[in-house]
Amino acid sequence: MKRILPAVALVLGLLVAGQQAARAEGEGQLMASGSNVGDQASLQRGARLFFNYCVGCHSLKYMRYSRIADDLGLTEQQVMQNLNFTGAKFDDPVISHMPAEDATKWFGKDPPDLSLEVSAKTSDWVYTYLNTFYLDPKSPIGWNNTTLPNAAMPFPLWELQGQQTAVMKPGGDEVEKLQLGNPGKLTPAQYQQATRDLVNFLEYVSEPAALQRHHYGVWVLLFLALFTLLAYVLKKEYWKDVH
Repeated sequence: MKRILPAVALVLGLLVAGQQAARAEGEGQLMASGSNVGDQASLQRGARLFFNYCVGCHSLKYMRYSRIADDLGLTEQQVMQNLNFTGAKFDDPVISHMPAEDATKWFGKDPPDLSLEVSAKTSDWVYTYLNTFYLDPKSPIGWNNTTLPNAAMPFPLWELQGQQTAVMKPGGDEVEKLQLGNPGKLTPAQYQQATRDLVNFLEYVSEPAALQRHHYGVWVLLFLALFTLLAYVLKKEYWKDVH
């Protein structure tokens, strides 16, 4: 027990430090993503968004198309026709076909793999990041972000959200708020739902086993409840003659 308690304290400390680091990197209050990996329809919509807007640059090297199909309730035909745009095989991992040398030339570095992005940054951080892009003529890529200032990534979802502009605080370069200048294909509420779906999918990708744990967890709780009832009845039977 003396050895276990320090280890538990260390793990909790690292988790808290990770949350604080994510908030510090965001330079402000994070938005609540409201993610729910148990919502299969949301996961399917999020997968569609990822493969239409993100896989051109970002990989999910720890995920296979076949695993996504099994977990999201999709057939092989649906996945290969609607989610596979790189010519990969059904059992292949999700790898972007962007050459690393081109990525370095265009963005300054190779775009990160997003398999563990939510685990590293939290779902709220990723959700806030996707909602805080704004036009910045001073930036080489034309975009900036209040959650991750001077990010090298251009805004991939601008067609959906539209173009936000920054309102600066008086007498400084600090962003006071963002306002939607040119609306996109989606209303603000629809765009927030779309980014929630995308974050939901990335949260699933970061820990696919969570779906199985949630499924088995219900049966485990039912078993424990039944076992507790039987143990109580057995205890009453054993002790009924003891005064």
